[in-house]
Amino acid sequence: MRLNTIYRLTFTYPRSWSIDLEGGWQQHLFLAEGHCQGQISGRFTGCNFPLRRTADGPFQPDFRAVIETDDGATVMVEWHGYGRAYPPGRRQIVGSVRHLSDRDPYRRLNDVVCVCVGEVRAAADPDSDSPTLVLDVAELVWESLPQ
Repeated sequence: MRLNTIYRLTFTYPRSWSIDLEGGWQQHLFLAEGHCQGQISGRFTGCNFPLRRTADGPFQPDFRAVIETDDGATVMVEWHGYGRAYPPGRRQIVGSVRHLSDRDPYRRLNDVVCVCVGEVRAAADPDSDSPTLVLDVAELVWESLPQ
């Protein structure tokens, strides 16, 4: 197997809500806005419904989103994974990403599994409540197994 990078995604959460659950767990709802650049370039809009073990602990992204590409296509995105609580100011993200589209050249992604790595970076603007999230998304390419 090998990886082919498809795009870099950068976004913030302009609106968010959270509730505290028993045992220190938290449920969040984040509205995301940003952009991606690469083989897919365009505006990114989504919703994350992550569960978090504690206020300072790891989280599990549960994302649904859309990319409005610069050439007028729509690419739907589903992302699941794991967000580590470290290192401070640049927390780590790993996950799997799926795409759906009804337009070429993006339609080929309907049958592709992607993976991502990223960071939750401290807000560049001290007046902002939202961190900046940066993800690199790559296609996991199947290759024949050696005999």
